[in-house]
Amino acid sequence: MPSYQAVLFDFFGTLTRSVQRGAAHVGTAELIGCPTDTLAEVLDRTYYERATGRLGNAEATLRWVCAQVGVHPSDYAVRAAVASRHRAVRADTWLRADAVPVLAALRQRGLRTGVISDCTHELPAFLPQLAVAPLLDVRVFSVQVGRCKPDPALYLTACQRLGLAPGDCLYVGDGGSQELTGAERAGMTAVRLAAPDLATHLVFNADLDWRGPTLGTLDEVLTLVDSYAEVVGVGGRPG
Repeated sequence: MPSYQAVLFDFFGTLTRSVQRGAAHVGTAELIGCPTDTLAEVLDRTYYERATGRLGNAEATLRWVCAQVGVHPSDYAVRAAVASRHRAVRADTWLRADAVPVLAALRQRGLRTGVISDCTHELPAFLPQLAVAPLLDVRVFSVQVGRCKPDPALYLTACQRLGLAPGDCLYVGDGGSQELTGAERAGMTAVRLAAPDLATHLVFNADLDWRGPTLGTLDEVLTLVDSYAEVVGVGGRPG
């Protein structure tokens, strides 16, 4: 019996490779009528306001962003820009080569799996189309919960949906949004993924002071859970 009953993952930068805004975002800026760098600055500055979902649906949120930029596009342009942004965020998203094998191996070991992600409206819309989707028992999105990491609500929502206590869960993330500190405060064990490509990852509110265990690759999660299982098999759950 493994020492953990579930492994929960951050999405962007953890199950995916490093994320940067690609060329497709230029089209979104053009549709609403502003320079690309101006739009990027506003998106960066308002990330957490948008990722809580409190500004409304994708169209309402983009209208609010347009007001921050100082432009007032037509209804048609806003709808087109929402679709453009969806395509752009999807184009920025590339699963790690070991994401599907690791999730499959965890499930073969009898562990539950899930994602806890700070995100805007795009990820919940396209994640069902990704290869990892059938391998996730739970998906918790900030834009739907109304809170962002490190708020305990996201971690506890995942636990509630799984029917598990936080201490039964291992959390894996790159450290954005102080997610590792948040996971530990919620009662989970947390480990950082520090893959080399993350040096260029788009990240907000990094967990700079966190000094816990670190993994170099996603597949090292399997070694970690196996080692915990061996310890438990010999002398009980590790402290």
